[in-house]
Amino acid sequence: MTDTDVFARYSRQMLLPQIGRSGQEKLAAARIGLVGCGALGSVIASHLVRAGVGLLRIIDKDYPELHNLQRQILFTEEDVARRVPKAEAAAAYLRAVNSAVVVEPCVTTVDSETLPGLADDLDLLVDGTDNFPTRFVMNEYAVRREMPWVYGGVVGTTGMSMTIVPGEGPCLRCLVRELPSREASPTADVAGVLSTIVAIIGSVEATEAIKLVVDPAARSRVLLAVDVWDLTFERLQVLKDPECICCGQGPAGESVGKS
Repeated sequence: MTDTDVFARYSRQMLLPQIGRSGQEKLAAARIGLVGCGALGSVIASHLVRAGVGLLRIIDKDYPELHNLQRQILFTEEDVARRVPKAEAAAAYLRAVNSAVVVEPCVTTVDSETLPGLADDLDLLVDGTDNFPTRFVMNEYAVRREMPWVYGGVVGTTGMSMTIVPGEGPCLRCLVRELPSREASPTADVAGVLSTIVAIIGSVEATEAIKLVVDPAARSRVLLAVDVWDLTFERLQVLKDPECICCGQGPAGESVGKS
């Protein structure tokens, strides 16, 4: 195909003054990691692959279950029946959507030991997880590497997202200082979740990832909190905590910053 043909599928996206041809070229060169490919991850992955990122690495150790299909848009009943890992099922679907994007499935656990090997060659990370231990690992790694990442979470009819650029603003530990208890941070398994809030927050996260690639200065600098049932949208200012244990001068802040 000619160079024009390569970008023809993005013609409507390239009409946007925020994207244009130069932005599309940046997207085509971008290498993005998605940690978690459940509800949020499905939405994020779909948007990023359709937008034409160069490489999307999908990291998830789980297998789809029937109750996932209410909100996890990349999986089918056949995936459930065949016990195909989520990362592999998502990759197969997304390759059929856009063969120009390299989609790499990684069926593995994310922790402080495995994440460097999974993410050292990437430009940014996006949060598709449903738990704070994994997010804390992502946050510490991102701060250490000075890598931008996008946080997002949903439960019930509510969700939130924050774009984190180490060195330019607060990190996740400035917002959530200690690991929340299960009672303080219920998951969909306990509190349920509406698929429409997943679609909204996942779309916000994907948009922020696109902005980080195309025009980092355009990224959000607030915490967005949404309740789709009450139809409320709040933009909340999160300040960088000088005593943050991860990015500040707290007990571990200095070592994290220098490693």
